[in-house]
Amino acid sequence: MKRIFTLTFFSFIVLGLNAQTRYVDEIFTDVDVQSDVLYANNVGVLTGAAVPIDLFLDVYTPAGDTETDRPLIKVFHTGNFLPPLVNGQINGLRTDPYVVDMIERLVRRGYVVASVSYRLGWNPISPDQDVRTETLIQAAYRGVQDSHAATRFFRKSIDEGNPYGISGDEIVNWGVGTGGYLTLGAATIDEHSDVVLPKFINSSQQIMVPESLFGDPFGINPAGINIPNHVGYSSDINLTVNMGGALGDTTWLDADDTPIISFAVPTDPFAPYETAFLIVPTTGDLVVEVSGSYDVQRKATELGINSVFTDGTLYNDAWTTSANNNNDGYEGLFPFLRPSWDLDGDPNTPAAEESSPWDWWDAAFWSMSQPQQCADLMIPLSACNWDLLSRANNPDGSFDKGTTYMDSIINYFAPRACVTLDLPCASLFVENSTVEVLDASVLTLAPNPASTSVKVSAEGKIINSIAIFGMDGRLYNQITNVNAESAIIQRNNLPTGIYFVKAYFDEGIATQKVTFE
Repeated sequence: MKRIFTLTFFSFIVLGLNAQTRYVDEIFTDVDVQSDVLYANNVGVLTGAAVPIDLFLDVYTPAGDTETDRPLIKVFHTGNFLPPLVNGQINGLRTDPYVVDMIERLVRRGYVVASVSYRLGWNPISPDQDVRTETLIQAAYRGVQDSHAATRFFRKSIDEGNPYGISGDEIVNWGVGTGGYLTLGAATIDEHSDVVLPKFINSSQQIMVPESLFGDPFGINPAGINIPNHVGYSSDINLTVNMGGALGDTTWLDADDTPIISFAVPTDPFAPYETAFLIVPTTGDLVVEVSGSYDVQRKATELGINSVFTDGTLYNDAWTTSANNNNDGYEGLFPFLRPSWDLDGDPNTPAAEESSPWDWWDAAFWSMSQPQQCADLMIPLSACNWDLLSRANNPDGSFDKGTTYMDSIINYFAPRACVTLDLPCASLFVENSTVEVLDASVLTLAPNPASTSVKVSAEGKIINSIAIFGMDGRLYNQITNVNAESAIIQRNNLPTGIYFVKAYFDEGIATQKVTFE
């Protein structure tokens, strides 16, 4: 992908932006919504019987926008592949308030966003491990098919007059919670054989997701309980965002997969951060081993999937710094470190761990409603209600907290989307290939070799910013807004080895190697 930008553009990164920039800043005030758009019809099993059902989505667009070639983001909600309340949560709809709030933030930045429903249904309460695993994997497989059907629906809509004003070359899949499992699967499952792994074969040696019954992962070929939708259109997307989900198996990742951004709480009890067994929120039972955001982003980095994030790119913001302080150098991974909570004062009771700090809900409304089990046991409403149950994994949950975390999510996503989708705003974050390369002698590094930090000096020149890159091109640390002739940049627990120190000036860029011992 060739990009030619002027030095003036690159200077904006260092000096900061005063103008409002589409896809980075909120440039629209109002949002239009077209609800209940039918995008597919396929076989559902929620009622226990396999019957065709209609699938719907809502399309959000910036009010008054005149652009007709806009990037599309498809958002998939959480819910454990079950309806709200049945899934043990108050969430699980494409209209969940915090999801709508996130969507409207993106739309006000100029995106078209679709909030997509997908097929639900599996058996989390079966005492049989095979049944729990098998039905959940089947639900996720159907969700992947629905994701692809929605992509094809929008590409078909372009041929039919482009009523949503979108580009077919800039499509993002964004999954929240369970939707994160769905979008990671859609990004990485290339053929049915990907789900023919030992852990997806039951104790009777039967494949849990037989192709003759469920069809191919794109839902294109007819099968026992798969109805193809919009055949002939591409299912390809350009970027995957995972908020609190996990991947069925890291062997699904290939070098040609889409770049991936992941947001996760490392202690999330329902989505492992590395590789571990998935626990069902409804019952607490184990289901199947999955790989969480850390292992996904680690392998994505190793395969070069996320190289677009670091190849000649510099992000000058507090959100990147926050992520880089905790992600072990895996660009695209934003860990949210959250405390454990002692909810009852009993040292023998396990601490409560958070799962989705970006979530918020109407506490007053949900405190007046309780699960039927509590009512049947005559437990007082004040001791058992949906607000209290929601706080079990988000004890200090509130609108202010949720929106603060959403600020971080959107602002971390924005520049990476600009670069990955090659949007006009990419010029604000991509180093100019025509920027003058200054002689390395402009810089003095001391000490070199270094142990914990290195002082970068440029006598007689003002340094705008400094960054440390690895031999693999990965950005490991940076200092923005230096505005001085020297600064000290920290090692930050980098492994022993050789790294590149880049200093950015108005006149160009100078690079020197540093060795950390």
